[in-house]
Amino acid sequence: MAMPLPIDGERPQQPAPAQVPVPARRRRVLIATDTYPPDVNGAAYFTHRLAAGLAARDNVVHVVCASDDGPARTERVDGVTVHRMRSARLPGQSGMRVSLPARLDRLIFGVRPDVVHTQGHFVVGRAAMAAARRARTPVVATNHFMPDNLFQFAHIPERMRARAGELAWRDFVRIFAQADRVTTPTPTAAGLLAGKGLAREVEAVSCGIDLSRFQPSNRPKAWSRKLLGLPDLPTVLFVGRLDEEKRLDELIRALPFVLNTMDAQVALAGQGSRRAELERLAGRIGVGERVRFLGFVPDETLPDVYAAADVFCMPGVAELQSIATLEAAATGLPVVAADAMALPHLVRPGVNGRLYPPGDVRVLATHLTGLLGSPAARATMGEASRTIAAGHDDQASLARFEEIYAELAR
Repeated sequence: MAMPLPIDGERPQQPAPAQVPVPARRRRVLIATDTYPPDVNGAAYFTHRLAAGLAARDNVVHVVCASDDGPARTERVDGVTVHRMRSARLPGQSGMRVSLPARLDRLIFGVRPDVVHTQGHFVVGRAAMAAARRARTPVVATNHFMPDNLFQFAHIPERMRARAGELAWRDFVRIFAQADRVTTPTPTAAGLLAGKGLAREVEAVSCGIDLSRFQPSNRPKAWSRKLLGLPDLPTVLFVGRLDEEKRLDELIRALPFVLNTMDAQVALAGQGSRRAELERLAGRIGVGERVRFLGFVPDETLPDVYAAADVFCMPGVAELQSIATLEAAATGLPVVAADAMALPHLVRPGVNGRLYPPGDVRVLATHLTGLLGSPAARATMGEASRTIAAGHDDQASLARFEEIYAELAR
């Protein structure tokens, strides 16, 4: 039986076939870095957290880096595919390895990333950027480099460092000028690159930290100190590499002036090439019993380390941001830091801590003594530190990098 036509003379509309949703293609990111865990440094930690964080946000993430034990291999860690390039140990450097030069075209072809995100301009970053250019893949370049971080490892004499720094920056600018987008952790670090001749816009994107992990502890400090084997004394904490550019000798030299007023201790969490020298210095000036070397601290234990401290100190003068200072601030610690590079972004004098002129151990000691002797000031400044750190949520940083990737991959 024929269906009657509607009064307007048109045939009734047939139901449309069911639409099958086409799943969106997941973004593919290849991160290139010369340093990655188990390496212990800020750039390695940031790159690992970036990779794992992007993977947790449903991106397909690959990392290419130097092998930590020599032979090349590929492994799956924390949701990330890690391609470790063949590497060799640097002469005279315990544990330090460098990847051997290689073209990465085959890796780029196999991964087919939407974007390559390099974390430096050395062997791996340089090779990845060149391969991405040949494949016409957009490149984001994030800078963590300061010549000061390399001088001791390259055994550059003091008299030659200014010239060596100039040459290193010239090489850096030549490589990073090839990127489609350049980022660095702070506005100060961005201004530094402009001053070194990088004639393009540099965006400041914080390294970010996990604010759910780093927050004030409800446990007594005595409990955390016992856990770490520390005496229950007012405690100044440093977390990071025990290397030259951290200038930890200044913190140790300041301690006798603090001890003239009160009993206290310095706890150094980390490992590095200067540990033996720092131990000798502490013994020579009579504070060996009040300088505690905690050694390498696993990432999962770091919140307990911060919880044991009353004040955090960062004497380094080559900090483009300082993840450790951010973590300390997030746990509610007042901070005393060198008035150098990007540290003033995190330390506001009289608000959440104090800045001192690099090298002036008496001023450093005065600031430490003042905070250790004033629980009220520590509480007020610690709360301010927490507020400042809240602006560096790692999820916000990850979201911004995703936006950058999307802008370049259109």
